[in-house]
Amino acid sequence: QVQLVESGGGSVQAGGSLRLSCAASGYTYRSYCLGWFRQATGKEREGVASIGRNGRETYADSVKGRFTISQDNAKNTLYLQMNSLRPEDTAIYYCAADDGGNWFPTLRSYEYKYWGQGTQVTVSS
Repeated sequence: QVQLVESGGGSVQAGGSLRLSCAASGYTYRSYCLGWFRQATGKEREGVASIGRNGRETYADSVKGRFTISQDNAKNTLYLQMNSLRPEDTAIYYCAADDGGNWFPTLRSYEYKYWGQGTQVTVSS
C-alpha cells in the first residue's frame, strides 16, 4: 500500500521560509514522477513543482525563483523549500506521486495516482 505523509506546514510572516516534507512508504521514489500541489480556499488545486523520472524539474510561474523541489532517495522523502513566502501562497499543500511512466515532470494533477493528506501553510502580511 502506497502512502504519502506531508509535514512541515505552519504559519509564517510574509518574506519567511518553510520546508515541507513528504515521506513515502510502500515504494521507492526513484522510479516515480513526484509533485507538489496546493489548494487555496475557494480555488482549484494547482501544480506548484514537479520532479520527473529523468530528474528534471518544473515550477509554476508564480513560485519560480522562490520554491525548490528536491528528493532524498535514501530517506524516500520529497521536499519543497519555500522562500520569500507571500500571503497568496497560503493554501493546503499536497504531495503526489505517479508510477504510470511519466518520464518528464508534470504539473497536471490528473496524471498523479497517489496523494498525501495535505499540510496547511498560512502566510500573514
